[in-house]
Amino acid sequence: MITIRRALISVSYKKGIVEFAEALHKRGIEIISTGGTAKTLTEKGIPVTSISDVTGFPEILDGRVKTLHPSVHGALLARSDIESDTETLALHKIEPIELVVVNLYPFEETVSNGTVSVDTAIEQIDIGGPTMIRAAAKNFKHRAVIVNPNHYDEILREIETHNGALPEESTFRLAQEAFQYTAHYDSVIARYLNSLTDESSGLPDILSLSLTKEMTLRYGENPHQQAALYGRFSRYFQQLHGKELSYNNILDLTAACQLVSEFDRPTVAIIKHNNPCGVASGDRLATAYQRAFDADRTSAFGGVIAVNRPLDMATAEAINKIFTEVIIAPSYENDVLTFLQKKKDRRIVRQAVDLRYIQEMDMRSVYGGILVQDRDSKRITKNQFQVVTKRKPDDRELESLLFAWRVAKHVKSNTIVFARDDQSLGIGAGQMSRVDSSKIAVKKANDAGFNLKNSVAASDGFFPFADGVIELARAGATAVIQPGGSIRDQEVIDAADNYNLTMVFTGIRHFRH
Repeated sequence: MITIRRALISVSYKKGIVEFAEALHKRGIEIISTGGTAKTLTEKGIPVTSISDVTGFPEILDGRVKTLHPSVHGALLARSDIESDTETLALHKIEPIELVVVNLYPFEETVSNGTVSVDTAIEQIDIGGPTMIRAAAKNFKHRAVIVNPNHYDEILREIETHNGALPEESTFRLAQEAFQYTAHYDSVIARYLNSLTDESSGLPDILSLSLTKEMTLRYGENPHQQAALYGRFSRYFQQLHGKELSYNNILDLTAACQLVSEFDRPTVAIIKHNNPCGVASGDRLATAYQRAFDADRTSAFGGVIAVNRPLDMATAEAINKIFTEVIIAPSYENDVLTFLQKKKDRRIVRQAVDLRYIQEMDMRSVYGGILVQDRDSKRITKNQFQVVTKRKPDDRELESLLFAWRVAKHVKSNTIVFARDDQSLGIGAGQMSRVDSSKIAVKKANDAGFNLKNSVAASDGFFPFADGVIELARAGATAVIQPGGSIRDQEVIDAADNYNLTMVFTGIRHFRH
């Protein structure tokens, strides 16, 4: 048990600190404090010992140096059961400090404002605070440290229960949280400083990754898997209505928003199991929705729908006719939200950030580590296409090819997408063979009642053999877009010429595993 006689309090986030300090004072615990915290407590009539009185040295450099002193860190690091430690404290007239209550300068909040200057950000890097936290946490068998205001009441109850003391199991738990807290703080600083360098310099040699849990999810991909959401997801997507988002909902709505952000015209994407089942653009959002829905009416049931325009009533009424898990829009026009909220369980989300300007790294876990890459944000225009066949694409084919290519980028590999006039007609996703993907895409189009005559097709990767292109031609496609780069490119081009296809190469691959 650690008897609490002296507490050092220095907090930037002051919620609950007055009540906590007052309760400590009533138990006869001496309170030492610094700067603004000392002022806050003194104004509330709580007796405070200034840190300068403890160190015998004034705060200097505009408060940059306050607690970096042997009288503080000796008081925190001394071990009560080591005779030489207690003798050293006595020799230098240092009294132990058993409790440290510290939270740090608001660096993360400061840099979250993208317009903050570097000098302003640097001044929010705390030095003395992390040092005190780490010292007390290291010495958890003899000291206690609180970094989370949510624990104030709990710790007060424990002190009361144990007659002014805290058990080691509690101080160990507090130490665990303390090191997580300082690790996160340092990680945020490292990420910010790395962001100041040219992105072309490559990925960092050391990846600083520390994310705070936003919410515990009911389960993961399957009910037997535990899951949680970490990071700043709520800054990007704000849930406005419905049951809590599931693990799979979050994956699907992210994929849907990434897809519609590819397009400048009003566009709707319907996602199922992280793949689009229907995508379309139009002059009006309601038209785009109907065309996306028509592409695969069966799979759309229970799907996730994303739009890249404020959701209007006409589109909302059309969506409302089927069961939909999640609806995501950048905003909702008057009365639309009220209308959609009539279905209690349906999740309604607002996309708060334009994803086109987000450059976060793409990360996936593997045993023993994390795979990291730049996000696949590469965009291409029809002016960059390389026509490799005898027949050149006409303007209508060019526009359709560009649409199909953008959709294919967001479908699991191997991918074949049939499209025409800004509408997906059939999507074949995630097959081991590109020919199989073609067959699935054809079946999807046929099931939806589409005739693929004069359609176009997109492939996320090159065709290793001519059979894939022949399959597309026989289905009715007149134009094909693909990366190119196979050792059999000429064989594939010859097959396209034989079927009077026009084919363009992008020189870019869009695998999505």
